[in-house]
Amino acid sequence: MSGPKKVAILISGGGSNMVSLVESMTGDHPARPCLVMSNDAQAGGLKKAAAAGIATAVVDHRPFKGDREDFEAELCKPILEAGADIVCLAGFMRVLTAGFVSRFEGRMLNIHPSLLPKYKGLHTHARALEAGDAEHGCTVHEVTPLLDDGPILGQARVPVLGDDTPDTLAARVLVQEHKLYPAVLRRFAAGDRTRIDLS
Repeated sequence: MSGPKKVAILISGGGSNMVSLVESMTGDHPARPCLVMSNDAQAGGLKKAAAAGIATAVVDHRPFKGDREDFEAELCKPILEAGADIVCLAGFMRVLTAGFVSRFEGRMLNIHPSLLPKYKGLHTHARALEAGDAEHGCTVHEVTPLLDDGPILGQARVPVLGDDTPDTLAARVLVQEHKLYPAVLRRFAAGDRTRIDLS
């Protein structure tokens, strides 16, 4: 029997979703974290990962001055060196090219703060409020070359309240993100792509 799947997690900030994933990968979980990587050396999540005993790496996008293929070639190296079986994007704020995605297609996940296919891209909470939506939430999906596209593996829903601001809505969605992403990863690492819906 082979050991647990190895998971590399890519972050750009505080890494709260990364922490929820890492904390879930214990006991009989079919995966373990092998790497936390960021495009920003100041990302708060790197210290949290190091404190948890997980290898970290930084590939700063800025020296590449828009040469995304060179940046992604460097980004690939630590992931491959760590032997990652699964790549989880957890607040990684760089758009990845088709070349990078295709290397990991079928084993790369992302969490997005909207009920896809609604509100791909940024400012999802403000857009849900502007549209007068009754509910909002988050989606975990497989990553494909199209932005915020790919097979949906799970969604979690929250009601939109009358006095919500983008910040209050974001905070309620984040609570659900921290439940949904670990639940999807656990199934995915076990080879189960059955969709999960939380409310």
